[in-house]
Amino acid sequence: MNILVTGGAGYIGSHTVVALFEAGFNPVIVDDFSNSELRVLDGLEKILGFKPRYYAQNCNDPAVMRRIIRDESIGGAIHFAAFKAVGESMLEPLKYYQNNLGSLLVLVQTMLECGVTNLIFSSSATVYGQPDELPVTENALLPPSMSVYGNTKQIGEEILRDTSAAGKEIKAISLRYFNPIGAHPSAHIGELPTGIPNNLVPFITQTAAGVRPSLTVFGNDYNTPDGTCLRDYIHIMDLAEAHVESLKFLTENSSSSFYDVFNVGTGQGCSVLELIRTFEDVSGMPLNYRIGDRRPGDAAAVYADATKIYNQLGWRASRTMREGLADAWRWQQNMRIRDETPV
Repeated sequence: MNILVTGGAGYIGSHTVVALFEAGFNPVIVDDFSNSELRVLDGLEKILGFKPRYYAQNCNDPAVMRRIIRDESIGGAIHFAAFKAVGESMLEPLKYYQNNLGSLLVLVQTMLECGVTNLIFSSSATVYGQPDELPVTENALLPPSMSVYGNTKQIGEEILRDTSAAGKEIKAISLRYFNPIGAHPSAHIGELPTGIPNNLVPFITQTAAGVRPSLTVFGNDYNTPDGTCLRDYIHIMDLAEAHVESLKFLTENSSSSFYDVFNVGTGQGCSVLELIRTFEDVSGMPLNYRIGDRRPGDAAAVYADATKIYNQLGWRASRTMREGLADAWRWQQNMRIRDETPV
């Protein structure tokens, strides 16, 4: 089955392309490379043995999406394409609503027109804000989002829920995932942030590699065991495989209309300081970090109850945080060697 992967050259998308191929699917990438790089395709070629089919196009164009879906005989889609910087979303709300929600609306509409029913939506644990109870389950009431980015994920889920509830022929799953870390163990693909990283682990690896002078830990006075924020860090390949299991579930589901939501996490909370110390132990590299003020909008603790996805889809995380950090460090070192090699 040919699977459309929007944003397939991005961090999560590229690793999901690998997992799809390993599971017997044929991934087709659509990515405008506004937040990714063409060299990701070279890394995928080294892993897969061939360069996957790709279209350097924007997902907000209905004519383009309709043509790709029909020309490639697409049987399902995984939608990653979205802007994702929380801080930027607060400064440029219209940009985020137009891109993140516009691309989803175009994809759903063109899928309905072309008779394609299976869709996995990239949602986020940001929809939970600061949960009242931990670990957080899918039944938790969703508070007003603390960011425009998070709100686009909440609204995206509502679009799919309402479309399915209206009896439209679409089967969709929203995956609320927590904090992906790591890289493919080959170190041919990994997290490739443009500019200053928004996520913690690439900031850690860049600091260890000397790309960044130091790392700031935002607050050590939270109500947590060591005062720093607790998060649920999941290996990127575990997360990629969760998308594949979700897709398999939909293809085996005989109903014409379906919608559900699943947490994708390890179920374990890890503090920022614990993550830093584990990285130092795994890499043998001491980190230059300091304690700074709290960052506005940061929840003290968020980690998943992943019982539902195991019970219904049979998926659970199998890789450790240490593995994720070791793979992330290997990827960082590989990037440095590559960038320093004379052409």
